[in-house]
Amino acid sequence: MIPSLRHIFGRKPETTKVRPPRLHLPDWPAAVYAIGDVHGCLPQLENLQRRIIADASSFGGEKLIVCVGDYVDRGPDSAGVLSFLNSPLPQGFSRICLAGNHERMMIQHIDEPNSLGQWWSSGGSETLASYGIEPSQYMSASSRDRTKMLASHIPSQHVDFLRNLPVMVTLPRLVLVHAGLRTDVPLEEQDDNDLLWLRSQPATRQIQPEEAPLLVHGHTPTATPIINANSINIDTGAFATGILTAVCLRHGEQPRFLNTITALDR
Repeated sequence: MIPSLRHIFGRKPETTKVRPPRLHLPDWPAAVYAIGDVHGCLPQLENLQRRIIADASSFGGEKLIVCVGDYVDRGPDSAGVLSFLNSPLPQGFSRICLAGNHERMMIQHIDEPNSLGQWWSSGGSETLASYGIEPSQYMSASSRDRTKMLASHIPSQHVDFLRNLPVMVTLPRLVLVHAGLRTDVPLEEQDDNDLLWLRSQPATRQIQPEEAPLLVHGHTPTATPIINANSINIDTGAFATGILTAVCLRHGEQPRFLNTITALDR
């Protein structure tokens, strides 16, 4: 039993680093609903998914929900959010969950529990508390005891989910990532760390809409969704504002926003 737990929660074997998945869908579904950074806000996620399902009832075809990362930390129920994201959707819906930088930090800590590192100061203590781990007790525990606490409180399904999250999904003329892209780098050459960490910045050169795909991302909190010529930022700081935002994308239509307060644009 102990060796398998160490494999899941302890130091990973020294092997060749496997690049996180990058997904490509050759055809569009009837609609793509992209959801911004959740950060442990389970009621808001449940609320917004209900709104998405109701919104999609007016048209047929398959609908895709893409969550753009940062499911854990800062908010009160990271454990509940991960359980929810592993639950089934109604018929006609599918879901893709992308990795965010907070998922990356959490896995790095699970693999190296001897150091609290950046994850602790970025909301990791709230995540541990959501699993029933007392943060002060965890902080004072040895690396060995931390490994045991993680193994006994965090379901292996959640760990496997976090380890296998893709960092990008593309459709024709659409790219979804957690954080951002470098405008002068081809998609296939984008660095994984940029996809998870890059903050929104003015473009280094102007790219016309017909020359580049639309980028949908989160990571940089804003009071309202931000639409630029080639990008949409849907992180509205749910853990601080209570507002979780989604954008609905359909061929031939302008983007429509829904959030946990009301539909912003119908």
